Amino acid sequence: MNIVLTGSIGNIGKPLTKELVQKGHSVTVISSNEERIAAIEALGAKAAIGNMFDADFLTETFRSADIVYLMETMEAAGDMFDKSIDFIGKISEIGHHYKTAVERSGVKKIIHLSSIGAHTDKGTGIIVFHHYVEQILKQLPDDVAIKFIRPVGIYFNMFSFIPTIKNKGAIISNWGGDQKEPWVSPLDIADAVAEEMDNPFMGREVRYVASDEVSPNEIAKALGESIGKADLEWEVISDQELLENWLHIGFNEQVAKGFVETQASQESGILYEDYYQHQPVLGKVKLADFAKEFAVAYHNEEV
Repeated sequence: MNIVLTGSIGNIGKPLTKELVQKGHSVTVISSNEERIAAIEALGAKAAIGNMFDADFLTETFRSADIVYLMETMEAAGDMFDKSIDFIGKISEIGHHYKTAVERSGVKKIIHLSSIGAHTDKGTGIIVFHHYVEQILKQLPDDVAIKFIRPVGIYFNMFSFIPTIKNKGAIISNWGGDQKEPWVSPLDIADAVAEEMDNPFMGREVRYVASDEVSPNEIAKALGESIGKADLEWEVISDQELLENWLHIGFNEQVAKGFVETQASQESGILYEDYYQHQPVLGKVKLADFAKEFAVAYHNEEV
């Protein structure tokens, strides 16, 4: 099949591209960075360099594709320290460009990498943009089949713990404790997307993806042991204190407030309401596997 992937070759895109090429598909990877061309071609894929905000470019790239994989990220909207950016608005704009390009190109099979929490527009904070993009894509004609892939919290988000572990000696957040919650490896996400490309497309479907279910305290124990700090603790502070910390280091206000609300929704369970009604079989990569990767990053990162 001819498959077009948005999102370049990052944590999910690279293993996904590898897997699809190995299966014999013709893969085109969209990137905004010309410096990625050689790396994309080294994987056996074709590179299409252009802008996510350019509907004409997207239309031409999507044309003749059997399946298009759509994703959007905070990074696509800009620098999270740029106080002038409306991230939710900018990412919703990408969603509208995707819709336009799908309509104009005639592609009939879409896989959209969304997120846990996309089932609602209430109480999930900054990741509400995934809900908005899902709603935009649902406006496509009925003959366009869409699979919405909703991963849970991705392991690599834990790399953000490294500065506070080094500077404060603890993981610090506005939620914590012994309540288990799902996490996922980008490798398991890539596997799920590749699997769904081979499965039949029918109407509009949703699939959650998770690798392991662990509590914040279990995370602190696993990560602490991996870096030689067996007594590492997960410290809980108030929403207001966390917000002030993030604003102090210069985060965009929408981003800071949005992340605080997203993390509060983990504590309240709002984030997981729909997930637990459609709970998936867990993937292969467990927290213990990621802890080894975390240890390498921890010891290599200067703070």
